[in-house]
Amino acid sequence: MNDPAAFVAEATAKLRADVPGTAIVAVSGGIDSTAAAVLVERALGDRARAIFVDTGLLRAGEVERVRAFFRDSGLRFEVVAAADRFFAALDGVTDPEEKRRRIGTAFVRLFEAEAERFGTDRLVQGTIAPDWIESGGSLRDTIKTHHNVGGIPKDSRLVLVEPLRDLYKDEVRALARHLGIPSPDRQPFPGPGLAVRVNGAVTPERVRRARVANAIVEAEVERAVADRTIPRPWQYFAVLLPARTVGVTGDNRVYGEAVSVRLVESVDAMTATAMDVPRPLLKAIAERITRELSGEVVRVLYDVTDKPPATIEWE
Repeated sequence: MNDPAAFVAEATAKLRADVPGTAIVAVSGGIDSTAAAVLVERALGDRARAIFVDTGLLRAGEVERVRAFFRDSGLRFEVVAAADRFFAALDGVTDPEEKRRRIGTAFVRLFEAEAERFGTDRLVQGTIAPDWIESGGSLRDTIKTHHNVGGIPKDSRLVLVEPLRDLYKDEVRALARHLGIPSPDRQPFPGPGLAVRVNGAVTPERVRRARVANAIVEAEVERAVADRTIPRPWQYFAVLLPARTVGVTGDNRVYGEAVSVRLVESVDAMTATAMDVPRPLLKAIAERITRELSGEVVRVLYDVTDKPPATIEWE
């Protein structure tokens, strides 16, 4: 995409052709789905409705932030509370691919009901090129199934509309700047949410721990960026690991979980480099996580692996 203005004109014309009636838009609050929603608003106006799903797998304060952002942006949207549905779908599931498939199916079944209520069979998604490339197909190996690609059940009645399908993340950010979307360079957050930052079983209690750890990493990194201690990373987060480890609280032995912290630099998410992080920042993160999750998390690690061989997210 060399010319964002030309892309907007082409995309809105195609949206009008692809959606003769009404449509719903799956939005997460991230840049990809927000850019798609703004394009749809320009193309269809009140013939479209953005649907934001509270899966119970979101970061601290995410629902409130998304509500405020969409309200300020003038987008027509609804928030659907569905935590029970997603935790039920993930009950007993530990395999990362199965998690993503189940989350994708849960989203689609919910969107099918919302589409029927809105009188449409069109679902607009913010799918971008890395999503379908990493999900595999044809001669491509599956790196990881993205919930909005390989997680779509084959019997779905919805017709997918994906205006950003051929764009990479840096191009989407350029488009977002052109569309006037605030903070276009903010870090990505995976569609499956904290489910893929909770290695192993996904339970409300383990998601709570991951949510606290992620909030601490974000707060400490953003403070360090503001102080010019480090440049702004592409992505920065915590992962709750499935291993338990021995720790000490006071004079007592505790047996808690471990967290891995990850900060990476990237341009398009296809490759990434683990950041060199000053030890005082890592120490501050570790001390806060083990203090605020005392007895629950007793060890904090730092992930120094690039992509490849690792992916940016752990699952």
